[in-house]
Amino acid sequence: MPAGASGQMRLSFEDISVSFSQEEWAYLDEEQKELYREVMKENYQTLISLGTGSPSVTPDIISHIEREEEPYVRDEPGSEEREPGTSSCSDHQKRKRGKEQREHPIEIEEIQRQSENVCKNISHGTERINSKTCKQESKEQRDPEGDSVDGVTKCERNERELSDIPESQRHQTERPFQINNSDKVTSEFHHGKKRKKHQKEFTHLVYQSNKRFPLSSGLQLHTRNHKNEKPFTSTVGNKTFSRISDLKVHKKIHMGEKPHTCTECNKSFIQLSYLKIHQRIHTGDKPHTCTECNKSFIRLSYLKDHQRIHTGDKPHTCTECNKSFTWLSSLKVHQRIHTGDKPHTCTECNKSFIRLSYLKDHQRIHTGDKPHTCTECNKSFTWLSSLKVHQRMHTGEKLYMCTECNKSFTHPSALKIHQRIHMDEKPHTCTECNKSFMDLSHLKIHHRMHTGEKPHTCTECNKSFTQLSYLKVHKRIHTGDIPYMCTECNKSFTQLSCLKVHQRIHTGDKPHKCTECNNSFTQLSHLKSHQSIHTGYKPFTCTECNKSFMDLSCLKRHHRMHTGEKPYTCTECNKSFTQLSYLKVHQSIHTGDKPHKCTECNKSFMDLSCLKRHHRMHTGEKPYTCTECNKSFTRLSYLKVHQSIHTGDKPHKCTECNKSFMDLSCLKRHHWMHTGEKPYTCTECNKSFTRLSYLKVHQSIHTGDKPHKCTECNKSFMNLSCLKRHHRMHTGEKPHTCTECNKSFTQLSYLKVHQRIHTGDKPHTCTECNKSFTYDSSLKNHQRIHKREKPYTCTECNKSFTQLSTLKIHQNIHTGDKPY
Repeated sequence: MPAGASGQMRLSFEDISVSFSQEEWAYLDEEQKELYREVMKENYQTLISLGTGSPSVTPDIISHIEREEEPYVRDEPGSEEREPGTSSCSDHQKRKRGKEQREHPIEIEEIQRQSENVCKNISHGTERINSKTCKQESKEQRDPEGDSVDGVTKCERNERELSDIPESQRHQTERPFQINNSDKVTSEFHHGKKRKKHQKEFTHLVYQSNKRFPLSSGLQLHTRNHKNEKPFTSTVGNKTFSRISDLKVHKKIHMGEKPHTCTECNKSFIQLSYLKIHQRIHTGDKPHTCTECNKSFIRLSYLKDHQRIHTGDKPHTCTECNKSFTWLSSLKVHQRIHTGDKPHTCTECNKSFIRLSYLKDHQRIHTGDKPHTCTECNKSFTWLSSLKVHQRMHTGEKLYMCTECNKSFTHPSALKIHQRIHMDEKPHTCTECNKSFMDLSHLKIHHRMHTGEKPHTCTECNKSFTQLSYLKVHKRIHTGDIPYMCTECNKSFTQLSCLKVHQRIHTGDKPHKCTECNNSFTQLSHLKSHQSIHTGYKPFTCTECNKSFMDLSCLKRHHRMHTGEKPYTCTECNKSFTQLSYLKVHQSIHTGDKPHKCTECNKSFMDLSCLKRHHRMHTGEKPYTCTECNKSFTRLSYLKVHQSIHTGDKPHKCTECNKSFMDLSCLKRHHWMHTGEKPYTCTECNKSFTRLSYLKVHQSIHTGDKPHKCTECNKSFMNLSCLKRHHRMHTGEKPHTCTECNKSFTQLSYLKVHQRIHTGDKPHTCTECNKSFTYDSSLKNHQRIHKREKPYTCTECNKSFTQLSTLKIHQNIHTGDKPY
């Protein structure tokens, strides 16, 4: 210290402090109060560090702060005469302060800057004091009816009187603080008559922006806003600040320092004001209430943001697309769409997001965290919004209604997509095939058809699907879950859509109508397949045989003929089928279930299609007509076989004997001749047959059932074909004529046998002696000679014969009958 320095006046804490009365202190918010405490403590520590000596007594303001008490000035004599928001220093102390500033200009300037910070923040609080004072004074001036004197409030008169004062005098009269040319802050106190406390004048008027400040330091900080001046720079990141307190708070971020800890949840904060606001979560205190809807908020800033909803104020506008936003943060996030900036990246899959909240939600996919659980069904969700939408299923709430058709939806996105139906809008177009879609998600799923991507794989059987919903439905096959049951017939379904389609059977509803022939269908897919009949459009072609089909499922089933694939296997007998419907019909054989009953004759059928075909017998309907000869048939398959007669087409060839057939079923039955297979066995006598129809005719022998009766002679027959042939005896009809000799026959088989006379064909050869025969029956009779078999015995004399005809001739001996 220089010589003579000890005799100089020292700077005291009161010279650099700012004090408030209890009333003034009440108008500050928590952040302003916290800032005030920090700056006062810093000023006190800086004062001590200047080496001017430690005060013998800790100042009252510091004592209150250390005891965590409110540091306002308690009521003392003469306290009302002090200028609010200013230090209570005398002229002598000011001179001392100037002297100290000359000795320590850098340190004092630093203290000054720190004091400026608190002045700027508390300026808003003291403005409220002025506003309240003006209101009180205005109220005192009003007449009993509530009108102000001369229609002007006192605040307005003060400003009017101020405008009449010359510019040079106005600074001295209005502003207790001013800035001189050297940017040094000086103080000019009013001398004269003291005013009452509620009439205190301490506003500092800045005519450039019409903003008032309680102290000259507040003015200095405000002018920095206009100049965009930020004198304080962080050493990490070079970020600049207009206040040193802001810089210090910012430094705590880099240091990781959070000195203020919540006693409830141990969460730490950088500033005490943040901690106090956080504690309102535990206490439930929401001091800031909206006057419009009475909604309360923890922070005043939240209330201000909320009030923009009522006012419709959106002050933040995007310069790219002119879209406006209520909050600046929303604008900044929106601008990332234009810039493509995605600053938040997932460490698991490197996927980036515009918002941190989106990243956090995404990370739950990797962690499997579903914190939001439905109280009704215990289903859990990753996002709260998904839970809220799900709960509308239980409540039946559909908030979003279409103004065109009054249809309601649980989610606004679903409504927007629905509205595109009315507008015929399909904004999303496939770049491969130019097909358009109303929803972007539908376009993405469609793209997978071109790429072949199937991202959803079943963990049980490794089968993959293009959509997650398809995978979920598929998994029900493994779990056996069939959640959707018909209330009419108790039939269950794995999908709700299948149940809805099924219920149309009970209601008879066929909403999809063909515009060409007015035929109606229960499903849209059935209508589309039907419309291909009118258009002849068959877009799906087999690469093996170039056969075309109207729908993809038919092509897939057709491919199985080439590959031999039969994916549907019966669990009872291991028989496999190319189609699931075939398997279901087959399984009815094991269960004996015949759910479809004819209302005419009570006959039951395993398959609905069989019942429909059976009904045509009662109605006489034959919907399939040959275009060549106008002959009609009850089945389409019958018509196709018949048309082969006109075309001569026999596409099915036997690999053993090269014989060709018009129908595949005929070829299969023919194969059994080579293999000796007779799959249909009578349960009574174990006799086997190559055809089911033969077995049914045979079983009539055991039952004696002859349901088909001739109306002419009342003779009964076991099958309908026998009755038809019998009718020809009464009518004399012989429809089958030989082209060689014009001889006619009642049956086609008789004609074929007769034609062998002209051709000399004897297809039946004896294996013993190689003798050939025209008829199979002749071969059988001949073979009895080699076997010495005589199955026909006379009941009179027990003589046996190889043929029935020989026995009948022999019996004439006993009867004496001579027919010839």
